[in-house]
Amino acid sequence: MSDAQDGSPDDGRGPLTGVHVLDLSRVLAGPYATMILGDLGAEVIKIEQPGKGDDTRMWGPPFIDTPEGRESTYFLSANRNKRSVELDLKDESQRDFVEALVRWADVVVENFRPGVMERLGLGDEALERLNPGVVRLSISGFGDDGPESRRVGYDHILQAEGGLMSITGPPGGPMVKVGVPIADIAAGLFGVIGVLAGLVERATSGRGQRVSTSLLAGQIGLHTFQGTRYLVAGEVPPPSGNQHPTVFPYGVFFASDAPVVIAVGNDAIWRRFAPLIGLDVDDEHFATNALRMRNADALNAVMAPALAAKTVEEWLSEFDQVGVPAGQVKTFDEVYATEQVRQQNLVWRANHSSLGPIELSGSPLRFGRSEVGLRRPPPTLGEHTREVRGEMLGGT
Repeated sequence: MSDAQDGSPDDGRGPLTGVHVLDLSRVLAGPYATMILGDLGAEVIKIEQPGKGDDTRMWGPPFIDTPEGRESTYFLSANRNKRSVELDLKDESQRDFVEALVRWADVVVENFRPGVMERLGLGDEALERLNPGVVRLSISGFGDDGPESRRVGYDHILQAEGGLMSITGPPGGPMVKVGVPIADIAAGLFGVIGVLAGLVERATSGRGQRVSTSLLAGQIGLHTFQGTRYLVAGEVPPPSGNQHPTVFPYGVFFASDAPVVIAVGNDAIWRRFAPLIGLDVDDEHFATNALRMRNADALNAVMAPALAAKTVEEWLSEFDQVGVPAGQVKTFDEVYATEQVRQQNLVWRANHSSLGPIELSGSPLRFGRSEVGLRRPPPTLGEHTREVRGEMLGGT
């Protein structure tokens, strides 16, 4: 389990050790991207508005009260492995500090609306003049250009306008959003891919470049087979609830005590599954996935009473013995209590400067030689302003 006991970087070297990231972003898409880069070893300096900070510092409840004030659990989720600097980018008296940070950076990340960076004197030409090698990641709501480029994009808006809500929820509606900010998360993930590609290209060309993505683009990127279902086959996908739209049985079913997820992903698995519910594997109504989809109601009528005869634990044991993929529907307390999650280092411990010992969700990545870990807990507002100013300006 990764630990950062005093808020100081540990001795581990991540694959991005030596990369400097200037984080001008706020809320989630940009901060999530820079957190990933920080987890991988990059040194991240987060710029926050004086006296206020990132918007998510005020997003709650839940808040955790401390002698110094209250901390938002939302902010904690996307801002580990960073130093926080309070700095007004509009303040001309701070221009030397801003320019020193840009020259220090290998990567600059921002998620302002189009045109804001130019008004701050930090547009593409200015950044390239100050630091020709800098890779700039720009994340917007609807994209750099086009008739809707200036619209403000929050996650729920883009889940709606990007189509994801239209396929999420029970058949026939109502449509619902995903329970995490998936539009922000996807944009952040695609942004990290772009940054890494930009850094690789820079190693050859010696020059940085602009990388951009948007919450809208990220939603389109998640459409996968549902996108080609419409673009190629002309079908507008409806909500499919807890059942897979093209495979059956693949979804949530009910044992005697709780729901269970069963994934009969191919005909070989079907031949192992069918005897467990009392069906002939060669039944002419269910022998192939196409037949099972066509006769899903009839198959479900057979499955329901058979599954209801045993508990989830009993079914998972039987499924495991014969090789039928299945799983328990777990709540968060159950997930974080599992030995598998802990063994995979998916929970990190830190000593937060005001909260004390806390636990955070860990990085999904592991490397054979490099270390991915928690080097710094999420910072309090402006916690490192004096320190970073001294590094950049020699104590002025």
